[in-house]
Amino acid sequence: MCKPDAVERGLIGEIVGRIERKGLRLVAAELRDVDRALAEEHYDEHREKPFFGELVTFLTRSPVFAMIVEGPSDDTWQLCRILIGQTKVTDAQPGSIRGDLATTTSENLVHGSDGPESAEREIKLWFGA
Repeated sequence: MCKPDAVERGLIGEIVGRIERKGLRLVAAELRDVDRALAEEHYDEHREKPFFGELVTFLTRSPVFAMIVEGPSDDTWQLCRILIGQTKVTDAQPGSIRGDLATTTSENLVHGSDGPESAEREIKLWFGA
């Protein structure tokens, strides 16, 4: 997903371009406003953490670009994680989306699934499939 900061900065095309140049493809995508309930469900694993409210506020402040990305193997989620870069932007490698484009960890442009189970959950959550 391109988070609100990526959408606000006009980086959807850059991010999608990097995904496609990697040899991956978008099979579904939607620019959408996120309501509080969806944001809370998306970040449910962080519900008890002190920054949960900030995450929900961030995700609901402007549209996101939700995507389903496919690739040549079951390891596509790992390729996406490498392409995205480390969560903490000071740890993100140059060449990654976060390493090249993000300036703060609290607004690090993109979200990616953490594995096959996470991906299935998020596809259902965002696309109802």
